[in-house]
Amino acid sequence: MKKLIEWYKAFDEKHKKFCEFARFVVVGCLTTALDMLIMGVILYVFEPSIYPKFYNVWFGEAGDPKVIATVIGTGAGFTISSIFSYILSVKVVYNNQGNSKTAFGAILYFVLAAIGLFLNMGGMWLGYDILGINEWIVKIAMTLIVMFYNFGTRKLLIFRKTKKEQLENNKI
Repeated sequence: MKKLIEWYKAFDEKHKKFCEFARFVVVGCLTTALDMLIMGVILYVFEPSIYPKFYNVWFGEAGDPKVIATVIGTGAGFTISSIFSYILSVKVVYNNQGNSKTAFGAILYFVLAAIGLFLNMGGMWLGYDILGINEWIVKIAMTLIVMFYNFGTRKLLIFRKTKKEQLENNKI
């Protein structure tokens, strides 16, 4: 295990940007899974007549849930998964750099996340409702677009090394 850790550290040092993006993707996958899990729990709790077993939330023809259930599920999933994503982004993806641990950085993180949510929703509306493209094709495309938006805006606006951090790195 020690050799694996040493290998990863050396690889990470040599390929910083690739490893940072890879960590971002892993955290994004975990965040998405958490978001979907929370949505599933909310739907299951609100609509027991439609979803007799928990797995029915994702599998099977169950009917249409009430709008309130989907709105609460979406809001709760987005909020909790965004907090989870912020914590992992600060600690794991970007290693506490930039304005990540300031109040401004945290607020900016959630504002950018909300913009990403609206981009996703707008793209889904345009692609599925207006253009009539299959919802899963649009969802995959919008997920990729928003993923690059999130990575770029967070890297440029929140997790960019401060001048102090750049100077400290140059001294070593």
